[in-house]
Amino acid sequence: MNAGGTTIRRFDRVAPAGDRSEHDRAVAVEAPVAIEVNGLGYAVLMATPNNLDDLAHGFVLAERLADRSDEVVEVSAHATDAGTLLRVTLVPERHDRISDRVRHRVSESSCGLCGIENLEQALRPLPTVTARSTADDAALFAAAAALRDHQPLARATGATHAAALCATDGSIRLVREDVGRHNAFDKMIGAMRRGGFDWDGGFALLSSRCSFELVEKAVLAGCPMLATLSAATTLAMDRAAAAGLALRTLVRSDAMLAS
Repeated sequence: MNAGGTTIRRFDRVAPAGDRSEHDRAVAVEAPVAIEVNGLGYAVLMATPNNLDDLAHGFVLAERLADRSDEVVEVSAHATDAGTLLRVTLVPERHDRISDRVRHRVSESSCGLCGIENLEQALRPLPTVTARSTADDAALFAAAAALRDHQPLARATGATHAAALCATDGSIRLVREDVGRHNAFDKMIGAMRRGGFDWDGGFALLSSRCSFELVEKAVLAGCPMLATLSAATTLAMDRAAAAGLALRTLVRSDAMLAS
């Protein structure tokens, strides 16, 4: 289930002076990944088709279809002409929850409120974050400075996001990449759960902006602090404050924003 995340394409490289030359370059793979849960079609993501076991585990936790990773019985990926079908089987006790969620969906973009029939479903109450990060400011700056070295797909293509699990000293313990920031975070959370990692007073660092969906994924995963390289939206800040999630945004070499 871990197909390569890049392919080679040929371009005409154009210089400012007008010189042209053929240029082979790695391009990030973006393809449809249809997620089926307990036999019900649930979502179609546009994703990088690697680390799909991690994606499946993180996705069902973020969607509140499962409460724990051990409720995932099986994950299987099936290549089709149109993309990848990702079949996820949860324990039978979760089938009613899955059916209820499907009834409240018309379609799914995984990137906003598309497909949600009403605002109550879109902005469901979040649990309160009880864990606290013990990472200091120096750890945040250290992690942000090191992140690029842990992004092989981004270095090769310039087209992918990263989500990292960071220790209290800012060292990076685990990274997942994807063309979608939501998918990258789901993959990282799924990899944590499958690998037995815990937050241990650390934090999550994302290469993207801080949107409300990422805040919700962080809260549901029990993350004590979410840091992003770009800025937060108003809804992200409001949802984080309501849930008690610490935010560090616009984390750059010279400053960051704390809220």
